[in-house]
Amino acid sequence: MENKSHALAAGLFVLVVSAMLIALAAWLTRDTTSRDTYELSTREAVSGLQEQAPVRFRGVSVGKVTRISFDPAKRGNVLVRIAVDKDAPVTRSTYATLNFQGVTGLSFVQLDDDGSSTEPPESHEGGPPRIPLRAGLLGEITDRAQALVDKLDTTAERINTLLADENQKTLLTAVQSLGDAARDMGSAARSVQQFAINTDKTIEAQFGPRHSSIPQLVRQTTRALQSVEGAGQQAQRTLAKLDDAASELKNGMSAFTGQGGALERLNESAHTITTTTLPRIQHLTEDASRTLRRIDRMAGTLSDNPQALLYGDGPIPPGPGEPGFTPPRAGTP
Repeated sequence: MENKSHALAAGLFVLVVSAMLIALAAWLTRDTTSRDTYELSTREAVSGLQEQAPVRFRGVSVGKVTRISFDPAKRGNVLVRIAVDKDAPVTRSTYATLNFQGVTGLSFVQLDDDGSSTEPPESHEGGPPRIPLRAGLLGEITDRAQALVDKLDTTAERINTLLADENQKTLLTAVQSLGDAARDMGSAARSVQQFAINTDKTIEAQFGPRHSSIPQLVRQTTRALQSVEGAGQQAQRTLAKLDDAASELKNGMSAFTGQGGALERLNESAHTITTTTLPRIQHLTEDASRTLRRIDRMAGTLSDNPQALLYGDGPIPPGPGEPGFTPPRAGTP
């Protein structure tokens, strides 16, 4: 009978202690903060976002995610409901993004405001106000990378078009025309030189010791002028060929170096990578490095003192059989 009374007393004690622990946990985890409800509707994926995920306004914790479901008003949209503190400066110009917490893969809602409005947001069709959800850092990097790849593809296509077989033939024809024009100019120069020699001989023959008759001089001069006229026509044809070749070469190069050409697009793509994509990737790498250092410090602490998960970082009192153990006195719990 005495054993039964002791067992009953022990059971009642366990029940009382369990009830006290449950009441203490409920009291410690109670949430008395006054919050407003907002909704986020988006067609983008919300990977890594879970219920009870934190909501931050410019890095300050202001609430949490209360529910994730599909939007009944817009088929295919994801509806995220959040609870935000009443003192948070949420306005009509406030927008939300999804950011990742280090390298854990979990997401949280980041609120920000562009300052274009100070009015509180209006309710949406009789329900909670809605805050627009914009693409996050990784989404923006993905979009810009896709746009950059498209630009590089377009640039490669333009370069391939510029270096196509037909354009290569055109450039080769232009170079050949330049060579022909140069040869024609050489022939014209030789004709003019021959005319000068003939004129010099004629003058010397007319007014020198062996002077000729005036009619013969006129005939020779006429032939010389005809030769000069032929050389001029040949030079004119050569210049026309040079002009055509220069025009073809100019048209071919304008497609590569002109406004909106392949060289300009390649320059814009390189500028986008240098000024936008690379700095953001560097910031993301720095955040990941800081998180890994924190995890490494935590792992070292747990490796040196596993009981720190239960007792914290302070000293642990020695147990029975350990140096410094002091047995409790009689009558003490």
